[in-house]
Amino acid sequence: MPVAVLVVVLVTVPAPTAVSPFLHGPSVADVRMPSRPGTDGLLVRDAGEHDIAAMAAIYDDAVRTSVATFDLEARGAAYLTGKLAHVGSGNHLLVAELAGDVVGYALSAPFRERPAYRATKEVSVYLTARARGRGIGGRLYEELLGRLDADPAVHTQMAVIALPNDASEALHRRLGFERVGVLREVGHKLGRYVDTAWWQRLPVAHVQPAAERRGGGPR
Repeated sequence: MPVAVLVVVLVTVPAPTAVSPFLHGPSVADVRMPSRPGTDGLLVRDAGEHDIAAMAAIYDDAVRTSVATFDLEARGAAYLTGKLAHVGSGNHLLVAELAGDVVGYALSAPFRERPAYRATKEVSVYLTARARGRGIGGRLYEELLGRLDADPAVHTQMAVIALPNDASEALHRRLGFERVGVLREVGHKLGRYVDTAWWQRLPVAHVQPAAERRGGGPR
């Protein structure tokens, strides 16, 4: 007599991917940068008054030769003296020293002077010509962003990059920044109009749900 056999096949169906409640994904990355050849002995430290002349030379060279800053005339030592005078919570001024020479510096400063912006910092890095392409900018950012991440009074960081600058944009992307906008032809320097890209780094724990940012948060 034939025997009926019932075969049951279990199929696992993957759960649907949840829709993120955020307008954009988390942006903070691991800021530790690998060392590169030729940077052994690199020291990143707080800037002091004895570094003013070297930092001023770096900045004024950028003024004369690049669109890294939209200043058109050299600022000299007074500009960096002012930055050093305002170092405090959330406002840092660091230098990179290699073989006894200051080859770059990084700073964080208020994004805007109005008080509602107090938890937002604008960050910048400037390097000598011989320091570029050697990972020194990343090492400066590693220290600077680490300090800002540890500061509960700092919520987010902004960086402005004059375009085109593929290397700088790649560095900021690796460090967890996201490109949030471009301003077209807002500067004119070295014979051309210049676009600027705005990059933002927002901590995962502080990303606010979109509904709350629109005023429709939990009731």
